[in-house]
Amino acid sequence: METEEKGSVLRQGFLVKRGHVVPNWKARWFVMMPDKLLYYKYEGGRKDSCQRGKIPLKGCEVTCPYLEYENRPLVLKLRTKNGVDHFLEACSREERDEWAEEISRAVTKLQTGGGEPVTNQQDSSGAHLQGVNLSKVLESMYDVHSGINMSNHVEQGSTYSNCFSGSAAVDWLVFTQLALTRVDAVTLASALLEEGFLRTVGVKSVEFLRTGGEQFMDDSTALYSFSDSLKKRGIVKAETSLSAVELSGEVIKRGFLLKQGHRRKNWKVRLFVLRSEPPFLHYYDPTKDDVSPAGGFSLRGCLVSSLNDNGVPSGVKGNVQGNLFKIITQLDTHYFIQAPTQQEKMDWIEAIREQT
Repeated sequence: METEEKGSVLRQGFLVKRGHVVPNWKARWFVMMPDKLLYYKYEGGRKDSCQRGKIPLKGCEVTCPYLEYENRPLVLKLRTKNGVDHFLEACSREERDEWAEEISRAVTKLQTGGGEPVTNQQDSSGAHLQGVNLSKVLESMYDVHSGINMSNHVEQGSTYSNCFSGSAAVDWLVFTQLALTRVDAVTLASALLEEGFLRTVGVKSVEFLRTGGEQFMDDSTALYSFSDSLKKRGIVKAETSLSAVELSGEVIKRGFLLKQGHRRKNWKVRLFVLRSEPPFLHYYDPTKDDVSPAGGFSLRGCLVSSLNDNGVPSGVKGNVQGNLFKIITQLDTHYFIQAPTQQEKMDWIEAIREQT
């Protein structure tokens, strides 16, 4: 059994891992050493003392982002020297990229003779356009909060839903500075269309493509949409089941925390997302592909407080690790939450207080 050597831990935190035997997703605590990743299970509110597995990093190949899982856009893939694939999901795009960068750096150090990191920064088809990563363009484009606006359009008496015009796409690519000029934007959009990430909608764009014209039209009457294999959604795991108002605010903070259940009083890892205007805190089950929150509440009138780690506070069950805080809603519902570290606890308390 591998052990953590004091002082040699490079990074640690929650990631959601896809199982090898049973292909389900489970939240695990990962500890990165100079030559391997160790992962642990959380039982109740405490990390197991024995690891559940390890991933050797020597000769490992990193693919980030890995976009094969439709409802999981924050996955990175590790392929070991022996060809074993590991799929890991982070809580945010920044966390995912930081893990990938850290792992790639470790892989480079383990290589004999030096060289560049064994990293495969690519989109799902491997296509690039003059160094532009199409998958990152696509991620930005169909992000619920900051991506291109989808709406209904009428063309020659027919109504097409969830689509956008060619000129709107070009406008958006230039506005977000993913393309410097409209010509560059048309070229970039054409590459997305050619790779199957976008599709033509309605008579004009379909006919234009069929007759062999420029692939993508910078035209307000040419309509396009995302490929049917892609569901328009944000990097946040949320969308339709709750009030659209609740989910409309700007995302302020997101991360994995442990939450005590209201009925069974057991502890589960949940992805928490803090939004402002209106201020809401939602949480998601990271083991499921469901894009809707498992729960959430308004932060208006809430009280948030740190709990003492000496002993077990009133209302808390289980053999918890510490770093606890409590939120009392305006309706007097009590939420007990545990952060992985003392610093993360304080950061969350401060961020929530700013929204109450």
